[in-house]
Amino acid sequence: MNRSRIQIAKQDIVSYFDELPNPVLKLKEIRTILSDQRAFWRLAQNTTGEQFIGFLVKHSKLKLFEFPFPQRAEKCYVWGDVPLLTILLGLKKELHFSHYTAMRIHGLTEQSPTSIYLTDERKSYPSSFERDKLGQAEIDHAFKQAPKVSNNMIEYAGKKIYLLNGVDTGHLGIITKQVNDDTGKEVHARITSVERTLIDITVRPIYAGGVFEVAKAFELAKGNVSINKLVSMLLKLNYAYPYHQAIGQYLERAAYKPSQIDLIRRIPIEHDFYLTHEMSETRYSKDWRLFVPKGF
Repeated sequence: MNRSRIQIAKQDIVSYFDELPNPVLKLKEIRTILSDQRAFWRLAQNTTGEQFIGFLVKHSKLKLFEFPFPQRAEKCYVWGDVPLLTILLGLKKELHFSHYTAMRIHGLTEQSPTSIYLTDERKSYPSSFERDKLGQAEIDHAFKQAPKVSNNMIEYAGKKIYLLNGVDTGHLGIITKQVNDDTGKEVHARITSVERTLIDITVRPIYAGGVFEVAKAFELAKGNVSINKLVSMLLKLNYAYPYHQAIGQYLERAAYKPSQIDLIRRIPIEHDFYLTHEMSETRYSKDWRLFVPKGF
């Protein structure tokens, strides 16, 4: 039986894919590989990208992964046995892990979260109101409402995977770190730094297991966080809401050094604020002009 050209070239093709630095590939990338290597592999001109991929899926280590996110379904091709976290980072350019997932990777939780949080920074538009126009009435109204929660989530392999739309920060505080996933596999991860993680979970505690989990994260971060960096980052992010008051409360609750807490105190306090949305029973922290859940 005569073998086709692609069957004859299979070993060379497999060797080529084995040497790729990134095992997670988009359709466009595989088409480019075919175009660049077609002559070397002596493949027929009428071999299409779909035929090439179909052959590799059937006869090699190439696998198709599909993630039907409600806002936009994503898919990719993966060469070999690759950790889920690596696959997820390859779905789009410059994604990073955030919130509860970043907490888990940095050792800022004692829990084993069943949700994975990915953030995709997008170009942002000016806020509907500027910081100096944000009054007490607007703050009160916003935090009496339920927090907004992304519906861009799928359930996959026993996990809830959230692909969040983040505002454009110029990837402030995003680092690359070699980590191990829950199965012990090594992952080269893009992730929020400890300082950025603490800010993000203060802003969105609903993506971090709630305010008590956030408080625990601040406690576990002691000795591994630069409050100078955190404050600098917070000022650059320039939030409309005074999240520094919440951060001050978390630092005080976790018994950080007075000199560290004073770095937050330097930021003016002009309004009452809330630790989180839609609290039923609260107490008032006079020092930080902050409403927190009763029992916090």
